[in-house]
Amino acid sequence: MTIVTRFAPSPTGFLHIGGARTALFNWLYARHNGGKFLLRIEDTDRKRSTDAAIEAIFDGMKWLGLDWDDEPIFQYSRRERHAEIARALIADGKAYHCYASREELEEMREKARAEGRPPIYDGRWRDRDPADAPTGFDPVIRFKSPNEGATVINDLVQGEVTFANRQLDDMILLRADGTPTYMLSVVVDDHDMGVTDIIRGDDHLTNAARQQQLITALGWPLPRLAHIPLIHGSDGAKLSKRHGALGVDAYRDMGYLPEALRNYLLRLGWSHGDDEIISTEQAIDWFNLENVGKSAARFDFAKLENLNGVYIREADDAYLTSLIAPILSEKAGRPLNANELKILEKAMNGLKERAKSVISLADSSLFLFAARPLVLEANAQKLLTTDACNILGRLADRLEQLDEWNKEVAEAAVRAAADSEAVKLGKIAQPLRAALTGSTVSPGIFDVLDVLGREQSIGRIRDAAAANG
Repeated sequence: MTIVTRFAPSPTGFLHIGGARTALFNWLYARHNGGKFLLRIEDTDRKRSTDAAIEAIFDGMKWLGLDWDDEPIFQYSRRERHAEIARALIADGKAYHCYASREELEEMREKARAEGRPPIYDGRWRDRDPADAPTGFDPVIRFKSPNEGATVINDLVQGEVTFANRQLDDMILLRADGTPTYMLSVVVDDHDMGVTDIIRGDDHLTNAARQQQLITALGWPLPRLAHIPLIHGSDGAKLSKRHGALGVDAYRDMGYLPEALRNYLLRLGWSHGDDEIISTEQAIDWFNLENVGKSAARFDFAKLENLNGVYIREADDAYLTSLIAPILSEKAGRPLNANELKILEKAMNGLKERAKSVISLADSSLFLFAARPLVLEANAQKLLTTDACNILGRLADRLEQLDEWNKEVAEAAVRAAADSEAVKLGKIAQPLRAALTGSTVSPGIFDVLDVLGREQSIGRIRDAAAANG
């Protein structure tokens, strides 16, 4: 049997981080088992569903690298099929028309609350003679839920979960206007799509009991279920925007790499021994449901940031250049030219060592293309004392005498200058960094000299020496 999983978001907003993890788990499970991963857009809420949200879901999935098989299914387009199933259940005596008015339903709920009972539908039209139906009133169609016994969910994560049937009332399948409800649509779509395994948040456990009753009544095979714990904030509270409950697009804009976010989401509620850095290939090879925890995972921005830094340091320089070039171009108001892109890629090995995000990586590279004379940060300006600038002026003279220019030659010249001045290397390197970058933090100073080149390096050094000497 081919394993088929699905991700079924509602297009009422962006692809949020919890949904992204659910999509990832379904994708990994399908890929691990050589199966299919399907995408269904549950757009039956016509007032809240938007084309922009649909595109955001597609974009978020593609950015995360979660490709789906076959064309996406749009639930609203299948509403006639859903209604057909509801009518078939009526014909089989497994559903019925309910004519209870809104006022009756509210009175029913109030009475139940007053008596300490769950405020659920009391089944008053369940076995009533259709001849009693009022005229001029469009009924809903309700499912005849079992009244006795229990519904048992054999969950691959939660284990055996039992629901007393008396607590599950006769749910609505078709509204009075003929539109299907979520509960009916999901069951029909999962069956028609051939879904074998449903992996979703454990907030759907009660839905699972109702859906299992409906699937059984229809005589369809039950899919395997795995309800994964939700994601909480680092303080254990329900995930909110302050914790990281943002759209996937927000993480992209904050400078996180998709592979880093994917790795982090994988480790939220799933583990493989002590492994923290897990490649996509390893994730597909290792993923299973046995290692999904039963406790809520905690989202921690600090851990994500650290993991992102690891991925940036290990990333290909050309790849990182392609990511930050558009950011630098936007800041400059023009595309970077071929020579500037070459300089950027050459500098990347040193730049990425301290970066925690694509944004910070871009910011740290701005000095490469800054116009002369540089605008110095306050702390950098403090390093350019009169004595330091006099030393820099003599260093510039020494550098101008070099026959060739590369990292090794530049390093040798700077060290020779320190010996000549009878000072420690840091006494030259620190003001030199300020002069070359305008900052106190940069890649290795010899790498900076190499990347900037002879003309730019000496020019910046002389600018600083002249302005502060």
